[in-house]
Amino acid sequence: MRSITIRDVAERAGVSVGTVSNALNRPEIVATETRQQILRAIDEIGYIRNSPARQLRGARSSAIGLVVLDIDNPFFTDVARGVDAVASMVDHLVILCSSGGGRTREDRQLRLLEEQRVTGVLMTPTGRRASNLHDKVRARGTPIVLLDRRSSRRDHCSVAVDDVEGGQLAARHLTELGHTRIALINGPLGITQFRDRRNGFVTGLEGAGLSLAVANDIEMGSVTPAITAAIADGEEAANRLLQQRKPPTAIFCANDLFALGVEHAILKSGRRLPDDVAVIGYDDVPFAALAFVPLTSVRQPSYELGYRGAQLLLEESSGGSHRHEHVTFTPELVVRDSTVGADAA
Repeated sequence: MRSITIRDVAERAGVSVGTVSNALNRPEIVATETRQQILRAIDEIGYIRNSPARQLRGARSSAIGLVVLDIDNPFFTDVARGVDAVASMVDHLVILCSSGGGRTREDRQLRLLEEQRVTGVLMTPTGRRASNLHDKVRARGTPIVLLDRRSSRRDHCSVAVDDVEGGQLAARHLTELGHTRIALINGPLGITQFRDRRNGFVTGLEGAGLSLAVANDIEMGSVTPAITAAIADGEEAANRLLQQRKPPTAIFCANDLFALGVEHAILKSGRRLPDDVAVIGYDDVPFAALAFVPLTSVRQPSYELGYRGAQLLLEESSGGSHRHEHVTFTPELVVRDSTVGADAA
């Protein structure tokens, strides 16, 4: 049986071969009605694109690479949903990778995505700066948009959340409630987001005439990719704080997984939330509101982060005039029972 070709699709749809090619590879430049006509023709005659052959000819695949720090973190799940929503509009797939916070693994994934000739890559770099490979991949023609990371460079796009402001929101809330012994359970300071959250938090405390005591400043050596392990890390850190002669009356956690472990430790110790110890998380993942004591959290617009990042990536990859943008979203504090109590809420 003769293979069905792109020329057959063009004849069936009554358009040129070039128009069919654009509809498949650059759908944003084809009129919606024409593209729908071509898609109907493809369905009717059963045309299937030969992706390996296209890549041998130097064409880009219909896929977007997404490299995140931690695929188990519900925050990044929501980011991926935003990316997928945009990709689906132009019939692109999303290839999801998790670096686990490791530079070697991140570079290997970036290299493999480039070999797959993806349309472009959305990535959250593991370190304070993107690797040298990042610049080499971009120089070879694969667009990269930094995700959940602000950049001062003008030659590429980035989409991020103001984590300094997020830390300040947490500090302001706790100090306004009258807390003076306040602790921080943070991730590795080598990761920009955690460093920014701490800087904002410390600045917020200083604005209220307070400081972060050394014994109350806990930094995790790494961020585990397993949800249960991250919660356990938060519980262990909280136990250390609660054993102090004068334990803190409030704890800010740099992510919600740590905070859920902290809540568990507090309740197991016989203390009450928030009467004895108040807790704030960060990210406002879906189950934060479903915790045994609903968790106050700094909400990041995770879905919007992925959605806007994917839009910028596709705009850059389209080949037309593109102005690089640095988009920064503002976080918001969602107050629940873990800081104000059910009666006050």
